[in-house]
Amino acid sequence: MYSSEQIQQLQGDTRRWLQGLDGAATLPDAVGELENLRQVLRFHEYRYYVVHDSLLGDSDYDRLYNLLRETEKAYPLLVTPDSPTQRVASSLNGDFPKVDHLVPMLSLDNAFNADDLRDWDRRVQEGAQNSQIRYSIEPKFDGASISLIYERDQLVRAATRGDGVTGDDITLNARQIRSIPLSAAFSHYGIQQVEIRGEVLMSKRSFDAFNEQARSAGTTVLANPRNAAAGSLRMKDAREVGKRHLDAFLYHVSYIQPSTHPGEHAIPSTHTGMLRMLWDLGFRSPEQEKHLANNIEDVIAFIQAFEAGRDQLPYEIDGMVIKVDNLQVQDQLGMTAHHPRWATAFKFQARQATSRLIGVEFQVGRTGAVTPVAKLEPVQVGGVTVSSISLHNADYIQEKNLLLGDTVLIERSGDVIPQVVKSFPELREANAQPIQFPTHCPACSHPLHKPEGEAVWRCVNIECPAQIVERIIHFVSKDAMDIRSLGEANVRKFYELGLLKDIPSIYHLDYDALGKLEGFGKKSIDNLRTAIDASRQQPLHRLIYALGIRYVGETTAKTLAQGVNHLLDLSDKTIDDLRQFDDVGEKVAASLFQFFQDAENLHLLQRLAEAGLKLGKDVTVAAPVGEQPFAGKTFLFTGTLSKFKRSDAEAVVERLGGSILGGVSSKLHYLVVGADAGSKLEKAKKLTTVQILTEEEFERMLPST
Repeated sequence: MYSSEQIQQLQGDTRRWLQGLDGAATLPDAVGELENLRQVLRFHEYRYYVVHDSLLGDSDYDRLYNLLRETEKAYPLLVTPDSPTQRVASSLNGDFPKVDHLVPMLSLDNAFNADDLRDWDRRVQEGAQNSQIRYSIEPKFDGASISLIYERDQLVRAATRGDGVTGDDITLNARQIRSIPLSAAFSHYGIQQVEIRGEVLMSKRSFDAFNEQARSAGTTVLANPRNAAAGSLRMKDAREVGKRHLDAFLYHVSYIQPSTHPGEHAIPSTHTGMLRMLWDLGFRSPEQEKHLANNIEDVIAFIQAFEAGRDQLPYEIDGMVIKVDNLQVQDQLGMTAHHPRWATAFKFQARQATSRLIGVEFQVGRTGAVTPVAKLEPVQVGGVTVSSISLHNADYIQEKNLLLGDTVLIERSGDVIPQVVKSFPELREANAQPIQFPTHCPACSHPLHKPEGEAVWRCVNIECPAQIVERIIHFVSKDAMDIRSLGEANVRKFYELGLLKDIPSIYHLDYDALGKLEGFGKKSIDNLRTAIDASRQQPLHRLIYALGIRYVGETTAKTLAQGVNHLLDLSDKTIDDLRQFDDVGEKVAASLFQFFQDAENLHLLQRLAEAGLKLGKDVTVAAPVGEQPFAGKTFLFTGTLSKFKRSDAEAVVERLGGSILGGVSSKLHYLVVGADAGSKLEKAKKLTTVQILTEEEFERMLPST
């Protein structure tokens, strides 16, 4: 529909409008200017709804749409019938038959802050003529809208939203979605025909599983769950739809034709009642997620609390929908040509944005891994300014088809590190340059090596200064030796000044020299000395983890510490010996063997022992057997726990005599699963030796206090 030249021009116009909004923007009053803004919005609607390949973050689109809306309010004579403000964006696809909705599917007006909600509440109160208003609140699902029609209890048609009046008939595809009942007993409510609205989406777990399979098969991965859901609904082979494990939330009854025979139950008179009816009939309605509020302040408080926990949900949401609960009051309030007056959508901070890739730096980690880091034009994503993002490895750069100068889509989920979702080759300029991965270490110029079967290039020079600094930073970190006064900034500073040369030099710091540095008074030096002295008494498992051995995390470190009397005992073990430890597989065993056969590493351990660190097993008084009900039992926790912090739960198991494994194997006795458990649960189901527990079942196993 759009040529590459048109796309380039419209993207340039987009940047110009957004730059104007960032400055002292004024309402465009020229007919040509206003029409250009409409063209920009139509283009981005097309990319979002039809191509499902957006070139613009949601927040930036909302800013441009609001500018157009406010301008048309100020200059009503300039409003045109085909303005994006006058109709729902078109998303018709020529591959499917077109069908009319029984009731138009309108957009919702948006609120972006508490004041917007209060202003909407004021309009509702005025329109309802002081009726007692209660509000229903539910998640705003980030998927693809769908309309279902049931006649005489049978699903007869499913359609996409389309242009709001006409959509694509996707009945065959919708029948593949297990959460959409093929029949539902609406006749029990005296309903002959009903049209219900909802959202088709792909859960985070299904999305990750699909992409993992795609990468293994060498096929295209999906950009995000929303695009995955929208694209799936338009697949020509309905059987392929079933393989994507889509879900459907049904959240609105838009039309009811009563039956000539009364039902066993009355048709609900509230929106929350309708949600309960759908739930009782077998639909996945937001019955469990909804909240009924008595006033707008209750609405605001609930939204704030819900947003804080949104990342714990098994699916993506981008806001909350607030509706007048009483259906009679809804009818009284009515609707405009574009949106109902009785509902609004509160938009969370955007999780996606576009930026430009202006450079790539290559950083060396403590294991020698060379990581490319993208340098971006700063952009706000989820309330955080993002200017640097890891590109992981050379294969990742190739997979994302990244060139210097590219426009890229950035995504950030909650507190998770931002990721580059994809590039936009259609926006690529002629002077875009390939990203050249180095052949030699950026820190020491040693030739890089790529181990067979790995995607990461590494510097294998043990004297590499970048690796030394990163290893020291890891060694002193909270979960390792916990030397709190020696953070990353001080490690880098002391290394540059020659006060630190390697890990053992931590225990031989020149405190007199420190006293001559700006900002290091007697109190701060005393605190540092105390923290370093205290680290000498850290248990063996913390020291093992602090060494930064590849593939050895905290759980494996505890296993190793329990299995030897002295750390140097590991130097006498073969790979087969090491594999006998719980939770140690071939890869971990090979890494351990390599570490403990290296003369430099053994010399390092000897120097640490001479500095007073504990390389032997902790000598503790064993608790009576009766107080260790988990003795000899192994546990693993997976998914999102609601009753415990995972670290606390693991500590309880160890205190009661049990041990924690890092993965599912025949050595595992109990797998405790929380919400959105993934591959570990599926693997455990295949092993008859593993007992799967809910949090409640695990809690009942604990001794009463």
